[in-house]
Amino acid sequence: MVIVTGVRGAREVEGVVGDRPLLFFPYGEAHAALVGIDLESAVGKTAWRVGVIDAAGARRDRSGSVVIRAGRFPVQRLSLPTGMVDLDPATERRADAEAARLRALYATTTPERLWQGRFAPPVAGEGKWTGFGARRIINGQPRMPHSGADYAAGLGTAVVASNSGRVAMVGDFFFAGRLVVLDHGLGLYTLYFHLDRVDVAEGAVVERGQPIGTVGATGRATGPHLHWGAVLRQARVDPSGLLSISAAD
Repeated sequence: MVIVTGVRGAREVEGVVGDRPLLFFPYGEAHAALVGIDLESAVGKTAWRVGVIDAAGARRDRSGSVVIRAGRFPVQRLSLPTGMVDLDPATERRADAEAARLRALYATTTPERLWQGRFAPPVAGEGKWTGFGARRIINGQPRMPHSGADYAAGLGTAVVASNSGRVAMVGDFFFAGRLVVLDHGLGLYTLYFHLDRVDVAEGAVVERGQPIGTVGATGRATGPHLHWGAVLRQARVDPSGLLSISAAD
């Protein structure tokens, strides 16, 4: 989170980190923006810039750099039925089309912030999760890193919205199974995959803690669990990071 102070009454606050724009929202007497560093971003220095146009129309700019360091991620070795890994042409076309639908959604930015206050875990309990960033080897073949946090929970366990937003997508995909994607505004989406049941419809407005479905094992899953993901302006980020964001009403 980038917080800019001393800008009360400013006409505009804008900026970038790397090539990703910062979308600011009021934060008390300051302005704040969430920054997403993609799971596979290159390590090293990344430039940032923030510009402010004050009430009198004068412009101030500040710039610098942040250092992206390499993460330490586990290696997971999984065994799955061959048909779930080596796809036939028809299934591969289906999976590619579904991935394209998700990419198109993530490229869409709702200009208003829809979330309020703190984010909540999507599954009740201690909120333990595993697997974000894991380098997966499936049936001996290296695959894309795991871009979500997996919550182990029994079949039928309630899954809730982590914050307020709008239901942007409901689907039944080859890899993700039954899914719900919530749009929280300003390019932030949270993802709920492998659901057994979906209890919301596309376009519905949901509140933090509202049930949206139940834990399942649909799609490519080795057992019942919730894959919880987050995408911030097309950057795949660790969703558990949302849980540490300060309340920003």
